[in-house]
Amino acid sequence: MGIYSCGEQEKKQHSISDTNNSNAEIGNSKNPNAINDQKMSPSDFIPEGYVIFDKVLGDLNKDGIEDCVLIIKGTDKTKIIKDEYRGELDRNRRGLIILFNHENGFELAAKNHTCFTSENEDGGVYFPPDLDVLIEKGNLFIHYAHGRYGHWQYTFRFQKSDFELIGYDHSSNYGPRTDEKTSINFLNKKKLVQVNMNENAKGGDEVFNETWSKIDIKQSIKLEEILDFDELDFSDL
Repeated sequence: MGIYSCGEQEKKQHSISDTNNSNAEIGNSKNPNAINDQKMSPSDFIPEGYVIFDKVLGDLNKDGIEDCVLIIKGTDKTKIIKDEYRGELDRNRRGLIILFNHENGFELAAKNHTCFTSENEDGGVYFPPDLDVLIEKGNLFIHYAHGRYGHWQYTFRFQKSDFELIGYDHSSNYGPRTDEKTSINFLNKKKLVQVNMNENAKGGDEVFNETWSKIDIKQSIKLEEILDFDELDFSDL
């Protein structure tokens, strides 16, 4: 699992689009104060060649009204393969569409149609991580659970007319034991790494050594500009 380092331009180009990219798959954020292209139903925003994979509701712009996040999936038949052991697999990528809910309908706030891999990707010796999208306290969480190997999560908040990455958390596990935890706060530019020093821990009795550091990041990371969450790399922060 990789993370994005703003200090490395080559990695950036692989994982995040150029801010001037005109790719229609990414698009531009909408200003919620300038209500333009409103539609009555969230399904009206689904582009041709996609279907709704999941839907999440919650208030994302703190106006007291439930907004809508659609997780969408491509329907390209050429992306459906036959695996020797797992049978027919749909390898179409997934993405999301974020809609603000107003009294007169829904308005597009952000979109990124292909930022997630298929749920049927090859997980190697283990199954691929489970993707979950959550809304809590006005924040959007992109959560990956990888069973006994741990989990990681990206936290986005709507600010400056964009959904910007404000936090990252990663837990590296071996069964019930947590071996290492990393937490990055992009608002105060601080990083915390906790390494378990008790190799005999059974889970819950870990002894962590904590290391704090400042991160070197000069620009915000916007949800619409992430080409592939699997290619994000923060290892050098």
